[in-house]
Amino acid sequence: MVFVPTPFALHVPHAEPLAWGVESSPEAMEIFRKGMKHYSQGTARGLREALKSWEVALKLSQETENTDQEIIILNWMGLAYRELGEFDQAFSLYNQLLPRTASRPQTEASVLLSLAQVHTKLSNYQEALDLYNQALGVWRSVNFQTGEAATLNNLAVVYTELGDYNQALATYNRALELVQDLGNPKSIAATLNNIGGSYSDLERYSQALVHYQDALKLWQDEEDRRGQASTLNNIGFVYAKLDKPDNALATYVNALPLWEKLGDRAGKASTLNNLGYVYAQQGNLELALTYYNQALDLRRQVGDRPKEALTLYSIAQAQRQQGKLELAQATIENALTLIEDLRTRVSVQDLRSTFFASKQDYYEFYIDLLMERHRNTPDRGYDTRALEARERASGRSLLDLLTEAKVDIRTGVNPELVQKEQTLSQQLAALEERKLRLLRDNYQADRAAELDREIEDLLLAYRDIQARIRATSPNYANLTQPQPLSVAQIQQQVVDRDTTLVTYSLGKERSYVWVVTSDGLHSAELPSRDAIEKAAQAFREAVISPRLRIRRRRAEGAAHILSTMIVDPIADHLEGERLAIVSDGGLQYIPWAAIAAPASVNTYTPLIVDYELIALPSASSLSQLRQDIAQRQAAPKTLAILADPVFSPQDNRLNPDIQPPENFLPPELERSAREAGLIFDRLPFTQQEAEEILALLPKGQTTQGFGFQASKAIATSPDISQYRILHFATHGLLNSITPELSGLVLSLLNPQGEAINGFLRLHDIYNLNLRAELVVLSACETGLGKAIRGEGLIGLTRGFLYAGAARTIVSLWQVDDRATAQLMINLYQNMLQKDLSPAAALRAAQLELWNSEQYKLPYFWAAFTLQGEWQLSELLPN
Repeated sequence: MVFVPTPFALHVPHAEPLAWGVESSPEAMEIFRKGMKHYSQGTARGLREALKSWEVALKLSQETENTDQEIIILNWMGLAYRELGEFDQAFSLYNQLLPRTASRPQTEASVLLSLAQVHTKLSNYQEALDLYNQALGVWRSVNFQTGEAATLNNLAVVYTELGDYNQALATYNRALELVQDLGNPKSIAATLNNIGGSYSDLERYSQALVHYQDALKLWQDEEDRRGQASTLNNIGFVYAKLDKPDNALATYVNALPLWEKLGDRAGKASTLNNLGYVYAQQGNLELALTYYNQALDLRRQVGDRPKEALTLYSIAQAQRQQGKLELAQATIENALTLIEDLRTRVSVQDLRSTFFASKQDYYEFYIDLLMERHRNTPDRGYDTRALEARERASGRSLLDLLTEAKVDIRTGVNPELVQKEQTLSQQLAALEERKLRLLRDNYQADRAAELDREIEDLLLAYRDIQARIRATSPNYANLTQPQPLSVAQIQQQVVDRDTTLVTYSLGKERSYVWVVTSDGLHSAELPSRDAIEKAAQAFREAVISPRLRIRRRRAEGAAHILSTMIVDPIADHLEGERLAIVSDGGLQYIPWAAIAAPASVNTYTPLIVDYELIALPSASSLSQLRQDIAQRQAAPKTLAILADPVFSPQDNRLNPDIQPPENFLPPELERSAREAGLIFDRLPFTQQEAEEILALLPKGQTTQGFGFQASKAIATSPDISQYRILHFATHGLLNSITPELSGLVLSLLNPQGEAINGFLRLHDIYNLNLRAELVVLSACETGLGKAIRGEGLIGLTRGFLYAGAARTIVSLWQVDDRATAQLMINLYQNMLQKDLSPAAALRAAQLELWNSEQYKLPYFWAAFTLQGEWQLSELLPN
């Protein structure tokens, strides 16, 4: 189904009143007003008549060389073409108009806004984002709140199209604050309608309905047909989702004649598509397909490619229900071709990821369809095609990033853009310091919220400037878009005789797993996503919960239940000594090392006993990673280690004569600060851990930073690229909402007791230039991140792989300090003294703890996982 947002349209006469001028033609003025009367009819015929009048008025204005008149007429003509769905004509007019507005800031911003709306309609999302942000800057410079509200509203429409629904909702709410202050009923109605759309996207349908009904009342009071049609369509959408088909149909029937009177083909297509959905839900597939095909024709006429893909997806579902599997496959493949093309047109990686995540249902349907065809005819290779579809659907932005990491995308870019990027990065760091000082010295909830909002604004600007750098970079333009691997390529480039690739895909009704060896492919059907994720959550909780983990039998039982679901069906095909696992959904959070081995029926044996275990975002990303590693020079030294930073003024390593700030964080606020991730306990065993590791190597091959020296300055220095192993023994800071604010916590004070910036954020990590064979994050939850469908967990691992790490060892939960120290010492002894690969060394270290009495519980050893390359590489320089 389709939600119809209500974009704001600002027109020059409303934004910046312009005089017609002394030289204006009275005849031109009269003809222009005649066109306005036609336009106000709100019908397609009225728009056509208005355009005829305005073309005459434009010619007369050009004859008298009245620039102000021309600007007004061109802007209104552009709006009329937009409302008729003739976007190429509108685009041409606005491009003529923009260069003539340089000395008129409000007019310039209005045209930028209009141009951005056309780009949005044409699915040129990156161009739209750039133009909206330019317009915002102009509106704010002249303090014109009406324009700012309009632009925020339209900016949120793009976030919605790109699948970033939380960001869209936040942006709409900021627009609503402005329009309510201004008191414009239509603007309030449009924003309420769009907020309803965000709640609907987030599946909060009751809240959506309340906002839609409030918007509809305002539209009716204003007698605004377009607004009524949009909101009626959206109310019908919610009724359908709430399983009230009769209400939905009645609402759509009221919306259709309004669209027809307006001549709005895009709006009419949305309602037709939604009618098709309701009839499909009722089992009337022929009627559903009739409506879907009418919607498809209109969407192709207006060039709405994202919605064309959505209608194709709907048609494919109906065709499958009819048993026309071959036809359904061809239809969904056409939809996916459109989605793949649209994905590459977004330069902001975060938004590219959320856009692709919002289309994962298409891939899930396609995979399920192919596996249905495989069940019907097992010898036709449909399971191979299904795995290739799964590979196309997973880890694509990481694959893009690894390809981009080969080149310096800033070479050849306008130096002002690069400088702006650096300035924004510095401003972000400064705001983080201010937030830290606020929490320490004089906590104020309202000021903290204000700082959070400032950080959010800066992050949006930072993302925008990075997108502009990519868009104007000659090196980025010359990059070939990386293509996911075929099964044959996976067998040649990824797996080997000792390694089996295991790929999972969780689905609403059923899930699948594929096992790829160097000479074969096997697949199996598994239970639904909900069933698997429920078992996965129970297993994880049983391992890590302080209340449950001491009940060993319960944890072992949970390990067996999950293993029976997801490992037993493929147990006979798991060959070799190593499993490379591409997880999905809730399986990304489980400790694979502790899941029960399939052969351990009556007793508990963890999977790590039988196999080395590797986590991969996708097979294709590993192939790209290997290419990058092969093309670089090895680092000359072995190990850089940062451990036991100074977090608090109460740390006994500070000079006792130094007094902490008078208003240091009071006890009653300590819990809040901890929950905000800004208070950290010392990790006393990490220095001992580090010293024992350092003792395994000659001094000339290592560098260390303990206490005050475990600083961000050392972590980001150019010298860090000289080391093959980087080891961080400190706290991790996870932000699952805004991954850029995740990071590692290094020293927060200098020896003089002054607060310093000690957060190594994700964007800092992306800017490192590493040649590391291994990055070890001996910290809490460093393997987690923001879960995005199709991308996995966006967090620190991705940052270090982009920065040049061949592999990372990270943790899935808050780990015990002493047990971690012991595991890390065992890991390095296995690597440096026994010459084991990092993957084999981690497995051996985990088994040593499992075989001990003190640390036998999986909680102590199963948190750590290796992600990335498993093949042995030279950790020690010759």
